[in-house]
Amino acid sequence: MADLSVKIGSLELKNSVMTASGTFGYGVEFEDFVNLEEIGGIIVKGTTLNHREGNAYPRMVETPSGMLNCVGLQNKGVDYFCNHIYPTIKDIKTNMIVNVSGSTVEDYVATAERINELENIPAIELNISCPNVKSGGMAFGVTCEGASEVVKAVRKAYNKTLIVKLSPNVTDIASIAKAVEAEGADSVSLINTLMGMVIDIEKRTPMLSINTGGMSGPAVRPVAVRMVWQVAKAVNIPVVGLGGIMNAHDAIEFFMAGASAIEIGTANFIDPAITVKVKNGINEWLDAHGCKSLSEIVGALKDY
Repeated sequence: MADLSVKIGSLELKNSVMTASGTFGYGVEFEDFVNLEEIGGIIVKGTTLNHREGNAYPRMVETPSGMLNCVGLQNKGVDYFCNHIYPTIKDIKTNMIVNVSGSTVEDYVATAERINELENIPAIELNISCPNVKSGGMAFGVTCEGASEVVKAVRKAYNKTLIVKLSPNVTDIASIAKAVEAEGADSVSLINTLMGMVIDIEKRTPMLSINTGGMSGPAVRPVAVRMVWQVAKAVNIPVVGLGGIMNAHDAIEFFMAGASAIEIGTANFIDPAITVKVKNGINEWLDAHGCKSLSEIVGALKDY
């Protein structure tokens, strides 16, 4: 067995395979299908300061090689999470990580402060793809200034491992990664979903209730691999790669591009045990290629 462990900030992963937020519930929903303790980390669904109903239906649509969603961060708020969800997940023997979202810097900070108090939550993943309501709805993560502002504020309030999830809907993702690194991020994860649209040509209407949604699945993987490669060359903190990973081969692409760990998202809807299968597949590939540790292939991409 090769060594698949990795350290991100103070977060120690037994293996480098995690679940992506919004695709694995709170983990317990999948315990009949997969041994949760074999997963390196479980990133639970997005949590906001206050209760959110999410967007109206329809809010998911299948596309060739992927799906679009506009769920809209439906959740019952951070206090509900702390009082009702946390007691049910705190003893799971893996890293339980909370994805934190917000509409203002103050929202992010208040949510992070509450999560900081939970002993068995060792890290948060900060979703900066959310619209900043104080700045006309532009997402925090699409400018260096917006990304820096929210990360700087959360870093002051949160003293555990801080992973910042980057938006791909930008022209220069490496600059934004460098900006959040400068403000104290322990790691960056990428990519979040790409904005897309599907039209019902008979009704002449969009197929999602808010017209557009986030695209995920195999179709986005080449974009995600390219962005991980760019970011890994630009920063000195660990990069977590995600976007269309369906098997071990896909995961290894991300590692060679420079990712230290990966997250699996859309594939969980197809095969609820895919995380462990990918973990085992990575180990088999490393064994077959004489690698004793995953670290031997991280960033090992060769130029032509």
